[in-house]
Amino acid sequence: MTRPSLIEVENLTMRFGGLTALDALTMSVREGEILGLLGPNGSGKTTFFNVLTGLYKASGGRIVYQGTDVIGKTPQEIYRSGVARTFQRSRLSLSLTVFDNIVIGDYQHMRHGLVFNLLRRKAFRAEYEAYVGKVEALLNIFSPPLVGRLFEPVETFTMIDRRRIEVCRALMSEPRLLLLDEPSAGMTHDETDELMQDILQVRAKMNNLSVVLIEHGMNVIERVTQRCVVLNYGKKIAEGSYAEITADSNVQTAYLGEPE
Repeated sequence: MTRPSLIEVENLTMRFGGLTALDALTMSVREGEILGLLGPNGSGKTTFFNVLTGLYKASGGRIVYQGTDVIGKTPQEIYRSGVARTFQRSRLSLSLTVFDNIVIGDYQHMRHGLVFNLLRRKAFRAEYEAYVGKVEALLNIFSPPLVGRLFEPVETFTMIDRRRIEVCRALMSEPRLLLLDEPSAGMTHDETDELMQDILQVRAKMNNLSVVLIEHGMNVIERVTQRCVVLNYGKKIAEGSYAEITADSNVQTAYLGEPE
């Protein structure tokens, strides 16, 4: 049974001067699926994330998320609607603790006014303890040993643990849609396998969560995705299961070039 769509992308176009980064892209993201977004470097994958999250305003087309066109909305509005993401390059504050970095991901729900913090001390303490419990629960899914290091600075952690922390930060707001931009970048094959297993565990416990994954490791895509969309020069050139897209001649040409 095909799940209903969470997002419908219709003729989405993004131009930077004379460069067309997204060219009339039409695709969907279904509720509760892990969708692989593939393509060679420069094919428009991260641009799509940036348009969807409001960092770029599209030149044309629509992105209908839960029945509402989000084109023109601010990143803050889109975040509050239930869309969270990670970035290819780490955006962690290395001098801050694990707790500080993760709890920032739920800033929309935090009560952080001066009066509340100074005068309502019991309420502030209760909120703080609730956030400690929420962060610990997320870390227990990804890597229980991290719970014991909750108040250590992130700069002391390995790459895979930093990635886990970034994903936890994105999940703190309890999103409907999680966008992962090359989460395995800079990691070894074994670390990548570990991280993907962590993500699958989270997905199993949050079965309404939809995930769009940009990843160059085809073994990762085969393992974790239900469906794939392949871009090249901003256009969608293939869509289907991993087996279907890897057998597609357009995909093979995009990755390997024209046969001699």
